Amino acid sequence: MSQRIKIGIVGVGKIVRDQHLPALAKDQDYHLIAAASRHGKVESIPNFPDIEAMLDAVPELEAVSLCMPPQFRYDAARAALEAKKHVFLEKPPGATVSEVENLKTLAVKNGVSLFASWHSRYAPAVEAARTFLGSAKIKSAAINWKEDVRRWHPNQEWIWAPGGFGVFDPGINALSIVTHILPPMFITSAVLDFPENRAAPVAAHVTFRTSNGLPVTMELDWLQTGPQSWDIVADTDKGAMVLSGGGSKLAIDGRVVHDEPEAEYPMLYRRFAEIVRAGSSDVDLAPLQHVADAFMLGKRNVVEAFFD
Repeated sequence: MSQRIKIGIVGVGKIVRDQHLPALAKDQDYHLIAAASRHGKVESIPNFPDIEAMLDAVPELEAVSLCMPPQFRYDAARAALEAKKHVFLEKPPGATVSEVENLKTLAVKNGVSLFASWHSRYAPAVEAARTFLGSAKIKSAAINWKEDVRRWHPNQEWIWAPGGFGVFDPGINALSIVTHILPPMFITSAVLDFPENRAAPVAAHVTFRTSNGLPVTMELDWLQTGPQSWDIVADTDKGAMVLSGGGSKLAIDGRVVHDEPEAEYPMLYRRFAEIVRAGSSDVDLAPLQHVADAFMLGKRNVVEAFFD
């Protein structure tokens, strides 16, 4: 492998421009040498209409970062892995659990690394919250993840299509955090609100129990107006914990104990470089499994049609 990992990026949309490109530009572990996208382009490097054309034209690629919608990620990942390229998967890592399980097998078979990148796990206060909860007796926990889809995903129709996750697209970020900081959980009930003109939910109301019987609730809402909320709260014997701002701020009994600037994507790429150089993979499917369980157990509730 070269001193700097030669990487290509696939799917040049908002998240790539906002997060991936700035992170790669500052990371000395990488050299971005190609991009593939049906619509977007990255300046100053070769651009291709799809990953197959990119892999064929740029054989010196060592890794690819896949940032297209999850419904289309499996075929791209399979092509990259079979070409013996290391693969970084944006969240969610795939449209189904079984797809990603197969990608894990393919990565082993081809001797390359696979990374399921749960960016919210790398929010600055998450590890501090995990340490606190590990030292406390948890009595209950709740997830409140409420944002306005019209602000964060304008005109992105793929999120409403089958396999697009709907409100679980942001909600899986919360699940990526709680599966890291709480004991193992299992869904006991769910109600999913589907707009009558969409194939994916706009809200969800989910209850869990942990492996040791603690109650956990989750409220997801994609039509939140006013202040947006990305909060995880826990009642413990050492006080009330509030992990807010999507994992950026931690408060115990109202006192802020951790608050740092967000640096999730630089940390993701640092982790990817680590596993590539170590010859290992990092693919935790717990957050995706909870989404699958919510759809399997959930009661479908039809609500008013949604329009952008």
